[in-house]
Amino acid sequence: QVQLVESGGGLVQAGGSLRLSCAASGSAFSPSPVDWYRQAPGKQRELVASITSGGTANYAGSVKDRFSISRDNAKNTVFLQMNALEPEDTAVYYCNAALLLRGGSGSRYYWGQGTQVTVSS
Repeated sequence: QVQLVESGGGLVQAGGSLRLSCAASGSAFSPSPVDWYRQAPGKQRELVASITSGGTANYAGSVKDRFSISRDNAKNTVFLQMNALEPEDTAVYYCNAALLLRGGSGSRYYWGQGTQVTVSS
């Protein structure tokens, strides 16, 4: 089954760190960028960080200098290292990526199932 599998969320105190993982299962990442989004209760889903196939990263202003996105292309996995966490970072975090279709017929975007990050004050 082709899917994105996320892991690494949890409960942490303010100032703490977490590392999220997003692994492609049953396929591989396409050359398109891989994105991390988050959605807090009552708010719209927002883009947090993005990384190209070559490793160029971009961040939302609210997480820049605290979060770091990276990837291991050999393992088809993208990571989001989150440091100096704040209660405002509490949300469900999702990865979004285009995975290759079988037979070389292109790619399709998938969402992960989401992983809960809760930061207590």
